[in-house]
Amino acid sequence: MIKETKDGLILSVKISPNSSKNEIIKTDGQPKIKLTAQPVEGKANKALIEFLSKELKIPKTSFEIIKGSTSKEKTLCIKIFDNEKIQFVKKYLYS
Repeated sequence: MIKETKDGLILSVKISPNSSKNEIIKTDGQPKIKLTAQPVEGKANKALIEFLSKELKIPKTSFEIIKGSTSKEKTLCIKIFDNEKIQFVKKYLYS
């Protein structure tokens, strides 16, 4: 799921912690993001934001986990309002 709101871009992802490398796997539904971080003490959440920030070239401060902070299924809000950047994120994660 991905949608534009007044707060920014809302998207759902599924993470897979303890992976051999950080990578994004595109599926028909939501993207699956493999992370090398362990799911303890928020390390995987921090790694998720750092990885997406680097891949999408968006500041870490623009990301917020709004649902699923202790789950593998997460809903993120990315506070971006530039239409060109929004289209880039949609294409990068969902195409």
